[in-house]
Amino acid sequence: MHEETPAPQTQTQAPVRLAWWQNEDWLAVVAAVPLLVAVVAGWKVPLPKLAWGSAADLGGVFSGANLAGIGSITLILIALSTVALAASLGRRGAAAFPAGACVVFGLGWLAQLLAAHSELKALGLEYVVFALGLGLLWSHLLPVPAWLMSAVRTEFFIKTGIVILGAGMLFGDLMKAGAPGLIQALLVIPVVWHITFRLARWLKVDDEFGVMLSTAVSICGVSAAIAACGAIHGDKKKLSYVTSVVLLCAVPMMILMPWCVQWMGLSEAVGGAWLGGTLDTSGSVVAATEMIGETATKTGTVVKLSQNVLIGVAAFVLSLWWTLREKADGAPSGRPDFGIIWERFPKFVLGFIAASLVFSFLLDPAVAKTSDKQLKGLREVWFAAAFVCIGLETRLGDLAKLGGGRPALAFLGGQAVNVAWTLLLAWMLFGRQG
Repeated sequence: MHEETPAPQTQTQAPVRLAWWQNEDWLAVVAAVPLLVAVVAGWKVPLPKLAWGSAADLGGVFSGANLAGIGSITLILIALSTVALAASLGRRGAAAFPAGACVVFGLGWLAQLLAAHSELKALGLEYVVFALGLGLLWSHLLPVPAWLMSAVRTEFFIKTGIVILGAGMLFGDLMKAGAPGLIQALLVIPVVWHITFRLARWLKVDDEFGVMLSTAVSICGVSAAIAACGAIHGDKKKLSYVTSVVLLCAVPMMILMPWCVQWMGLSEAVGGAWLGGTLDTSGSVVAATEMIGETATKTGTVVKLSQNVLIGVAAFVLSLWWTLREKADGAPSGRPDFGIIWERFPKFVLGFIAASLVFSFLLDPAVAKTSDKQLKGLREVWFAAAFVCIGLETRLGDLAKLGGGRPALAFLGGQAVNVAWTLLLAWMLFGRQG
């Protein structure tokens, strides 16, 4: 056997030290906290009812109440974003941002409307797929002027959504599910991450790319990849590539894996644990496991929750490892000081963890539960806007040239390992359950 030769390492420049009011990590927390406080205080988010099955149903979707709800939520989120980003936008950007944000959020709502169609929903096609597609269509068919680009704030939107996601990561729910889901997550993540990263190196994919690919495969897709990108201050073009590959791979997996569960004769618990550990978002897990049964849905949701909880841990470990790695490459002597590690650490993860702790231990469980639907709706608006932004700033021609297809091969290879390893663990840990 030939000895493996790692890909050449690229020297990453030290991140520019920004004041907190210029750092999107902190600004995402600034935008998320008022929404969390308002919902806990009793604000009933006017979430619209978007479900429809035919043109005749659209009259109800476009009712006055629905349009008022969409309008009020959009205005509130744009106002929060404008205030939070004011320092980084500058005078000209702050003037252009609201107009651009109206387009971004408008396309996000359209994506949610398309995903709410009964037949598309049955196929498990989520709003993130449509949001990315609408952004890509706009960027390839229509001009993307400067005023619109001022509102393309992918990381800010998705980091704000991740902070709100923390409020749904309740410790009590995790404990009720028992140990198997957490054990599976703890065994899946390091094994799949390491194998995917080694495979990426073998394919001569650079380490920055490899970190984002490995984290996306092993934890929970796009959200984990963005957390990893923030931890290592990665290239946004590479993040767009990873996001596109994740979403393109997710659709056939959502359709084929429930069929595989039935074909192999797996129990609902094993099938749910398998899908929960391999599909990349909670929504796709629910959509796919519902094709199997109620037990599969409950088990899959718990396993995915266990993985999501570990986003913050993974981001911390990655930021520490990346800093140590750069220090070793650039200066063998001495340890990296705390300031460098702190500068690298993705601060929005602190908001995610704080929200999880507050909603798990400091709030009345009934309040935390009743807030869940409201916060989920808000989170999806932020995420839809983020995926529209990814589409608006992505050129498919540029992505095709990135890495010569090797990163996609690394992702697919890692996903194959993930599917096989997770199936074995699901059978071992959940095989005795119904």
